[in-house]
Amino acid sequence: MKVLTVVGARPQFVKASVVSRALRARGDVEVLVHTGQHYDANLSQVFFEELEIPRPDHHLGVGSLPHGAQTGRMLEGLEKTILAAQPLDWVLVYGDTNSTLAGALAAAKLHVPLAHVEAGLRSGDRGMPEEVNRIVADHVSDLLLAPTEAARAHLEREGLGARTRVTGDVMFDVALRFGAVAAARSRILERLALAPRSYLLATVHRAETTDDPERLRAVLEALARLARDLRVVVPLHPRTRAVLEKAGLGAATRDLIVIEPVGYLDMTMLEKNARLIATDSGGVQKEAFFHEVPCVTLRDETEWVELVALGWNRLAPPRDAASVERALRAALDAAPRGQAARPYGAGDAAERVVAALQSKTTP
Repeated sequence: MKVLTVVGARPQFVKASVVSRALRARGDVEVLVHTGQHYDANLSQVFFEELEIPRPDHHLGVGSLPHGAQTGRMLEGLEKTILAAQPLDWVLVYGDTNSTLAGALAAAKLHVPLAHVEAGLRSGDRGMPEEVNRIVADHVSDLLLAPTEAARAHLEREGLGARTRVTGDVMFDVALRFGAVAAARSRILERLALAPRSYLLATVHRAETTDDPERLRAVLEALARLARDLRVVVPLHPRTRAVLEKAGLGAATRDLIVIEPVGYLDMTMLEKNARLIATDSGGVQKEAFFHEVPCVTLRDETEWVELVALGWNRLAPPRDAASVERALRAALDAAPRGQAARPYGAGDAAERVVAALQSKTTP
């Protein structure tokens, strides 16, 4: 097969690492395209190095722009790249970013078969850019690679069941593959003088949080209150940092351990050894579960509903600091922990993705 893979953001680099490996192990040809959506070295280059991802064949260098402008420039660049790479068996997109949307639209308009990894996720909130991106990508895709049975059910309700294959979650593959590597190589705990289970790890980057000063203030104030009793580590996304400075909220982080974004191996060690994780990231919610660490999701809803049902995750809409603090403290005090389950497969999702691509390619 000849597959053109579109990536552009941290979660996509993580997911693509194992699928690219599975493709190349079979002798398939992969054309890897980086849109440049995440361009900071700590959110891009370090992941290619640590996860042994091949150097991109094309880098569009789009960078940070408003949604319409960013997606438009990606679409223009991807159209040229896809045309130049013909003939192709597949264009492969991941997740729910603007890179996903642009890749999906470019493939659909050029009539190149399109496959979507992590298809079928739904939050029910179309006010989220990610929700719009994933719905559009699913509906123009020829092959929907769903990570869970819940995702399959969403797609069946939307009339897309015939295009769907349940593969498991490729992020679980990565966690299994690189967990021991992180333990051997990472020195992040020593550098920050952190003992296991002695800190809360928090990440905040989604537009629904950062673009609303009151919601962002509620999160930061709640974390600051927790920091009186427990160290709070915050790898700060560049966009969140810029919003803090613009909104004059920099002082709200005074009692937190604010660090630059970290690579996959350091993040894995921070996650594995945290007492609790608080996040608005879909990927970090799952990584918390992979490492059996309780999680509080700083959103009104989550796509990963099975984690709430299993007791590993709880929602804390950041409407005010007091309610967020209560949710965090309740999670810290909760016992027992969540139920044992394997909703994301057996760690062979990448091979299942490649097998599904092959089965749809072979007459």
